[in-house]
Amino acid sequence: MNGARWRIMCSLAQLENLCKQLYETTDTGTRLQAEKALVEFTNSPEWNYVLNYLATRPKLATFVTQALIQLYARITKLGWFDCQKDEYVFRNVINDVTRFLQDSVEHCIIGVTILSQLTNEINQADTSHPLTKHRKIASSFRDSSLFDIFTLSCSLLKQASGKNLNLNDESQHGLLMQLLKLTHNCLNFDFIGTSTDESSDDLCTVQIPTSWRSAFLDSSTLQLFFDLYHSIPPSFSPLVLSCLVQIASVRRSLFNNAERAKFLSHLVDGVKRILENPQSLSDPNNYHEFCRLLARLKSNYQLGELVKVENYPEVIRLIANFTVTSLQHWEFAPNSVHYLLSLWQRLAASVPYVKATEPHMLETYTPEVTKAYITSRLESVHIILRDGLEDPLEDTGLVQQQLDQLSTIGRCEYEKTCALLVQLFDQAAQSYQELLQSASASPMDLALMNLTDSRLAQAGNEKLELAMLSFFEQFRKIYIGDQVQKSSKLYRRLSEVLGLNDETMVLSVFIGKIITNLKYWGRCEPITSKTLQLLNDLSIGYPFGKSSQNSWEKGGSEHFSFLGINNQSNLTDMRCRTTFYTALGRLLMVDLGEDEDQYEQFMLPLTAAFETVAQMFSTNSFNEQEAKRTLVGLRAIELWYHDPACTTPVLKLMAELVHNRSQRLQFDVSSPNGILLFRETSKMITTYGNRILTLGEVPKDQVYALKLKGISICFSMLKAALSGSYVNFGVFRLYGDDALDNALQTFIKLLLSIPHSDLLDYPKLSQSYYSLLEVLTQDHMNFIASLEPHVIMYILSSISEGLTALGNPRILGIREFGNLRFEKSWEQAAAGLKKSHFPWIVRIPIARFWVGMDLKIPS
Repeated sequence: MNGARWRIMCSLAQLENLCKQLYETTDTGTRLQAEKALVEFTNSPEWNYVLNYLATRPKLATFVTQALIQLYARITKLGWFDCQKDEYVFRNVINDVTRFLQDSVEHCIIGVTILSQLTNEINQADTSHPLTKHRKIASSFRDSSLFDIFTLSCSLLKQASGKNLNLNDESQHGLLMQLLKLTHNCLNFDFIGTSTDESSDDLCTVQIPTSWRSAFLDSSTLQLFFDLYHSIPPSFSPLVLSCLVQIASVRRSLFNNAERAKFLSHLVDGVKRILENPQSLSDPNNYHEFCRLLARLKSNYQLGELVKVENYPEVIRLIANFTVTSLQHWEFAPNSVHYLLSLWQRLAASVPYVKATEPHMLETYTPEVTKAYITSRLESVHIILRDGLEDPLEDTGLVQQQLDQLSTIGRCEYEKTCALLVQLFDQAAQSYQELLQSASASPMDLALMNLTDSRLAQAGNEKLELAMLSFFEQFRKIYIGDQVQKSSKLYRRLSEVLGLNDETMVLSVFIGKIITNLKYWGRCEPITSKTLQLLNDLSIGYPFGKSSQNSWEKGGSEHFSFLGINNQSNLTDMRCRTTFYTALGRLLMVDLGEDEDQYEQFMLPLTAAFETVAQMFSTNSFNEQEAKRTLVGLRAIELWYHDPACTTPVLKLMAELVHNRSQRLQFDVSSPNGILLFRETSKMITTYGNRILTLGEVPKDQVYALKLKGISICFSMLKAALSGSYVNFGVFRLYGDDALDNALQTFIKLLLSIPHSDLLDYPKLSQSYYSLLEVLTQDHMNFIASLEPHVIMYILSSISEGLTALGNPRILGIREFGNLRFEKSWEQAAAGLKKSHFPWIVRIPIARFWVGMDLKIPS
């Protein structure tokens, strides 16, 4: 068997190699030989070798059968437009497969698998071939064969469901599974080239062609899948439900109003039947797919259409009960809850727009859903602590997404939601207060904050602090800001309970909380980071800037530990300082005007820090960790080039300094400041570049953090300096200054140290590289033309590979590069190439490539 397997795989490898030579090689002779061999093969009596082999050997090992089917599908796709005697020889797919379907069960499985694999193969874009060619093949396949394949699969499913299938028979078991996969692949086909994926699942509409209308107007098609769901074992049901999800998502315009109402009625009846017999939903896969199906009811149909369905009252009750039960069993299939909340969110959001006279009954059921979600999450805490389970509330991204959905659901009956929240909050606050043996109680968030803050000197609760910060952030979005309409009802209630009469007093509470957190939680990165983000968001608003300027005058490391250098926090945590000083700088500028004294006063702590560092480095005797925490300047790059926690902030600072944002760098014609700034930039790039190249081999999972990120910033820094329009670069050559040459040569050395694959794998690196290349080809073409041949070929290869990476955002930068008017640089390029190391035979093609790049950019 091993020898036979080897011969089969060798012959298949040879055949696939011939196909690859025919469609991919650039050598004319090789292509002609491959074409000749394949023509002889297809003209032979056994031209359909793969199908014949499968037909005569239906019981091959599974991996051999699968490999042969995959080869057949690949050849069919690549040869889809090949003609022989005015006939498309690879398009008789259904006729070729029919003989399999008329034979034994094993042959039927092979035939169905061939169609399923072919449909999947044609639906998937191949990165080694142009996207336009893929779409042309897929569109032709869709128009000529796909509907026939879908009709055939439904017909076979009807035949299978009409018989008493013996699912204990492995062959019949496999046939049913392959039929369902085939049907799902047909429905999941990318009909119009939108390339949808799982991330857009809840927004997906299946763009069924108009020619398919008859299949969906026939209610038996929809009924077939609901009948299959109830008649086959639960292990098959997920595929059936996946098909129903796609059918429920067919585009609305496929039907007129009456047809859509009839189709929706049949769909809702099927859902009702599943809810009335929920036994199979105990399987997590079935449960997940059914939740997706429920979500599609609202994503594709309007609430006004749903309420007109005959059984709507009963169905909405069943869905509500199902949702409440699902939320109460929070540990079962937690990833499916998103779809249920999405359904109710969309229903609740549609209430104001319903014009139908029939009652939607959401005022009855949305409070139940809200209550079930909140109470189940509160009750889960005890179970998690008792049994040591993984806490789903730790996933802040998931919790935030669910809370966003719940906020819409809760607004449907806001008074009931608010009463529930107040009741539960009072109970929890009372219990917390009793545990702390506190003297007084208050039902408000801000009062609870005062209670917890008073105990921070002894102890604090990180999760509670993060929850409060989340509350502050939501309060800020709704009630604070220049563009926010002030709510008199809110401030009236705040005045009654807490004595906060207006926005200024509320902002003072925010400021106090921020200062308290920075003072006591400076070594807790999550709280510090979130607190500083709140400060940063608030600093954008004018009212906050006016009311908080005086609160930060004494902000320093003696007050806020995260600004200090003598603590044990990680270096990476100190990035919080950037956010802090950004917010303070924004607050400073609110009413600064021409007040230089105020600016000098603000800069005093930073000035002292600079002087301390300068003195520290001048003595060559310093504590390394302390210096890292205070570092600034070139010396740090020399000493700790291998530590991105130190180099990244320094490089980013320099990149920001040389970026002529909003033309802020304006120097007099006689001023040397622009030249001096570029010389320092060149020193920074050269020093870092030469040292980072000494790192040697870096593990793949660390290469970006340790090496490529710093190189990317250097590329951005050099691009900003070269395009800033504040340096006359001719001065450097005139006076024999090598700053420009050093920076450009360092760029080349850094570039050659990066594999092409890494250039395309890391978007930020790609963007900085192609942007810098654009600037170089605009203003420094002499430098490009003087490069060594292998460097030119590296750059051209990077452009070629970038252009073929279709669908990638980095292509935009390459298009900008390619669309430059190289004609302006023709004389420079020709002169440079004449002096270069290139043989004369290749100078003309390379120069023409530069000039004609804009003709080769894909649209």
